[in-house]
Amino acid sequence: MNHEQLATQYFLDGYNCAQAVFLAFAPEIGLEPNLALRLSSSFGGGMGKLREVCGAVCGMLMAAGALYGYTTPADDVVKGQHYTLVQELAGRFREVHGALTCRELLNRPGPESPIPDAFNAAVYASRPCARFVGTAARILEEYMAEHPPKVR
Repeated sequence: MNHEQLATQYFLDGYNCAQAVFLAFAPEIGLEPNLALRLSSSFGGGMGKLREVCGAVCGMLMAAGALYGYTTPADDVVKGQHYTLVQELAGRFREVHGALTCRELLNRPGPESPIPDAFNAAVYASRPCARFVGTAARILEEYMAEHPPKVR
């Protein structure tokens, strides 16, 4: 199963959009699944249903940071290279879906009540979020194929 399929299945299993994408890359990152799920849990619904940056995009960028990120704060060249990557990945997502924010993608106001919607597999399958999750995972997988991450 590729990352797109895996992330989409995780979303349909009930994980939030950020968790679904980030968890799909946990093996490459070297993270235990429960830690990956906890780290990404705040970003579903555009950051806790604030409807800001799409959680699928957040999960993709978290994984990109784990795979390609920098650790030296004073190295502006490396930092700039990483921010270029972030903008490229986000730009690819925007090209496909027309926006980066959850409220624009879903045409819903924000923020919303922090109470999660009750999980219903049929409802989740009908949401456009499953497509967003799949796209985010596919974009990062394609980037990884073009630019294999260094072994850590």
